[in-house]
Amino acid sequence: MKRQQAFDGTEKMLKGGLHCHTTRSDGKGTPEEVIRRYGEMGYDFLALTDHRIYNYENYAPDVPIVILPGMEFDNTFVRDHGFRTFHTVCIGPAKEDGNEYEQDQRFPSGTAKNQEEYQTYLDEIHRKGNLTIYCHPEWSSTPACYFNKLEGDFAMEIWNSGSVMDCDMDADAAYWDELLGQGKRIYGVAADDGHPMHQHGIGWVMVRAENNIRSILDALQAGKFYSSCGPVIHDFYVEDGRAVVKCSPAAKIRFHADRHPTRIVRGQPGAPIESAEWPLTDKNGNLQYDYIRAVVIDEDGKYAWTNPIFLD
Repeated sequence: MKRQQAFDGTEKMLKGGLHCHTTRSDGKGTPEEVIRRYGEMGYDFLALTDHRIYNYENYAPDVPIVILPGMEFDNTFVRDHGFRTFHTVCIGPAKEDGNEYEQDQRFPSGTAKNQEEYQTYLDEIHRKGNLTIYCHPEWSSTPACYFNKLEGDFAMEIWNSGSVMDCDMDADAAYWDELLGQGKRIYGVAADDGHPMHQHGIGWVMVRAENNIRSILDALQAGKFYSSCGPVIHDFYVEDGRAVVKCSPAAKIRFHADRHPTRIVRGQPGAPIESAEWPLTDKNGNLQYDYIRAVVIDEDGKYAWTNPIFLD
């Protein structure tokens, strides 16, 4: 058996938000209001990722929530006749664990004209001890060919609540399979990127970790999480040449790899399914895929996404 990392271990599954904005940049809620909102929705941890201003602080210290240090960095590289951008969420450890940024440290926007130039910004963020997430590729007008050579991002956004609600974009893992099919081992996160208050708490990650900054970051980097806007995924593994997913009641479950069209197992109207499996081998018993991932869709049309199981 090969089990996806999120479903292997004894730690609790923690609910977390990795991308949101406050009045420290262009959000509508104060840091305290935003933290309280996520706390009321049962989040265990949250990163306040205001644009180009770093944060460590919990502005509502009575709320039992872990604040991950972080910010969002941006770079616009086409300005005439529209735009293309690179946006990166940075999340890092505590100062005492090697984070070299300062509270309230501010940054100018990037000036890179392409992904090769933008790599220098990523390299510097990584040198400062931070992990990076590639943000909202559809909203940024960056098909995979614009960012597929970037190195060091542990994840990319496969759901972005703000982009979905404002633009009908970044709703279901755009370009993820293109990168995975090229051999890039990059995980997928659901995030809010909320600016108005009603955009907070729509998409999240469920991480198998102890509820402290170091454990959460380690688990994220290792892929010990899944993403959701509602459904719960209980298990995802490969055994005897078949991929198996177990979940809360679902209208359908999809299996994705880059060498075949999507495989779908459907429930019947009023009779949801709570598991599905799909064969991964050909008639001779040879694996057909380099990776497999699953998507759970409930009867309300809400999604949850596993991270891939790499089969090579």
